[in-house]
Formats: sequence, structure tokens, C-alpha cells
Amino acid sequence: MTEIVSVKFNERGKVYFFDPSGFTIQQGEKIIVETSKGLEYGECVRSNHQVDDESVIMPLRPVIRIATEADIASALASKEKEKEALEYCKEKIIELGLEMKLVSVEYGFEGSKVLFFFTSDGRVDFRELVKDLAGRFKARIELRQIGVRDEAKMLGGLGVCGKQFCCSQFLNEFHPVSIKMAKTQGLSLNPAKISGSCGRLMCCLKYEEAAYEDLVKKAPKIGAFVETPSGKGSVTNVNLLRGNAKVRLEDGFDTTLKTFTFEELDVLGGKGRRAEYISARDEGRLEEAGFTPSPPPNITRTLENLDLNITTSFNEETLTSYEDEPVHDRNQRDKKQNQKRKNKPENKNKDKTFREKDKQDTEFITSASHPQPLEGVKRKKPHHKRKRNRGTGGK
Repeated sequence: MTEIVSVKFNERGKVYFFDPSGFTIQQGEKIIVETSKGLEYGECVRSNHQVDDESVIMPLRPVIRIATEADIASALASKEKEKEALEYCKEKIIELGLEMKLVSVEYGFEGSKVLFFFTSDGRVDFRELVKDLAGRFKARIELRQIGVRDEAKMLGGLGVCGKQFCCSQFLNEFHPVSIKMAKTQGLSLNPAKISGSCGRLMCCLKYEEAAYEDLVKKAPKIGAFVETPSGKGSVTNVNLLRGNAKVRLEDGFDTTLKTFTFEELDVLGGKGRRAEYISARDEGRLEEAGFTPSPPPNITRTLENLDLNITTSFNEETLTSYEDEPVHDRNQRDKKQNQKRKNKPENKNKDKTFREKDKQDTEFITSASHPQPLEGVKRKKPHHKRKRNRGTGGK
């Protein structure tokens, strides 16, 4: 076991292990540590604790001292210089016409080095930019190209879930994410729905991948030919989280989809096996093809499940008298009834009454919409029959 302290140099950076060198450092304290770049100012995120020797890369860098007020003031001054350097570098990039995007600037604790982070689609010749920056800040200038995921981690923001980016909150390293993870989890393959703000696949697809892989091993594939308690059928849909699948049965007259759990299903094969079963069933050689015939459906139980309320207009006396009647007399009686219906005279008086009523209604509507003029009053001609003196201006 090795005693260490965990240190971060910025809010969204990685956690590094350092040798406490005899200091008892509390969580949240500012300290000065030795790194490969020189002295750096950091924050203790976990106090003295023990870890396995395998998780530590030897030799450990030591903690120099707990930060004093002068060290804290120097670090705050460096933060102000970073803002100035960021604005100046952006102006120079525009002035030189470089195809690069400046993301962040970091000042060394001792002020002898300035690190600029940028993104670009290709290689950039920034030699002139380095000369201008070195002449302005009088320090060693280093430009480092980063990816879009590192850019999102530095800038931060909110994801589609409404929370802060995982990369800027707790992820120390980026794990590879593939489109296969989205397929395994049954997600939409629309890039707008499974991509983060950085334009890459969301890191959270990796979180539940192991659980979904275990569920996929137990679940049948879509299109598989399976044996169910109700007979044989084909899987049409699978719900991994609920542990069930929808099956379209091939036996009997019930063609509806039924839901079964994974434990109730026995996979017989794929679409080829289903074709063999249908062919053998039609030819009547299921046992020769290696299939066990399904039990016949229980029709009585099926009707009970349908819960049909069947009613009839016949009572027992009518049904008995109708069955006791001879067939010849029954046919004669039916013929007479049909003949009466055909020879039944139409009600002409009733039709005449309706025609007269329609005529009266029509005359009333016509007279109401076009009233006759009174006696002695000259009736005006319709507007389309009036003469117009177009040539004389209407005079």
C-alpha cells in the first residue's frame, strides 16, 4: 500500500496522485506540487489515503508545500492574464486568417509558460502566430491541438438530459463509443438523437452496455421461429427491459400477437426453419421433419374467453311449433307470404299527398322571395334588360 493525495489542477481536469511528503493535507486545500513542467498550483480533492501499489506509477512526484497567501494571489493574477491572452490570440488568428478555433489558455504557475488549446479540421501553419504571442507575453508559447470531445470538456455545458456534460463533471478519460451500442439498446439510429453537443456519440451509451449485452444473450432474435405454450410462431418484437417478446402464432385459427416471457420460449431456428415447418404441416409430415404437432385448440375455452352475449328472438314454444310443422306446409306458407309482399298495392294516396305538399312549399318560397307588385305600380325591368347610354356618359 502507498500513501498518496489526489490533486486536480483545474475543475474539469484529471485527478493525479502525489506523494504527501509528510504533509497532512485536508480536502479542498490549495497546494504547490512538482510536475514534469515545473511547479504547479493545484487543489487537493482527497486527503491522505492508501492505494494499491499496482494503481500507482512510480516514482511519485512530491508535494512541495501548502499554498501560502502569496501563492494564491499569484494564481489569481495568472487567471486574469489568461483572459487577456485569450482575447489577444483570437484577434491575431482573425488577422492572420488561420483556420483554427481557440478554446482555452492556461498560464503556468511560475509564469514562464503559456499553453494555448485550439481545434482545427486539418494542419495549421501557426509559426507567425507563435512569434507574435512570444513577443507580446515574453514567455514560452505552446499551441496544442485537441479534439471536439476535449473542447466540450473544457467549455462545459448542458446535455439533452438537462444535466452538465459527463465529461466536464466526472469523466477523467474518454472511452470508445460505437454505433453497435445504440443498436444493442434498441435506440433510434438518428444521429441527432444519439449524438452529444460535440457531434460525437454520447458517452452515456457506454454506461448500460454491459447490462444490455447480458439481456441480449437471454432474448430471442426478431424473426426467430420459437415454440410457445400456445404453439409455434415467429417473434415480431422484443422488449429487453421487460423480458418478454411478441409472437405471431402459426398454429390454429388464432393469428393475433401474443406476449410471452423469455423463459416460456424455446428457439427452434430462424426463417428457414419456419419455412420447413409450414411445408411439412401442409404435406402432413410434421413428425418426419422433426416437429412435434401442437395440441388442438380448446374451442370451448376459446368461446368462454371471448365472453360473447348471444341472444335469440325465438322462445321455446315458437321453436318447438316451427320444428313440428311439416316441411310441405312450411314451404307453402312461406310462398304465400312472399306473394303477398309482391302484390301489395302501393299507397298512391300517400304519395299524392306528399307531392301536393311539396308543390305548396315551393309556391310559398317562390312568392316570398319574389313578391308581386301592387296594382298601379310600374314594375321595374330586370337590370340585364335595361338600356344603357354608354356613349353619352349615362345621360
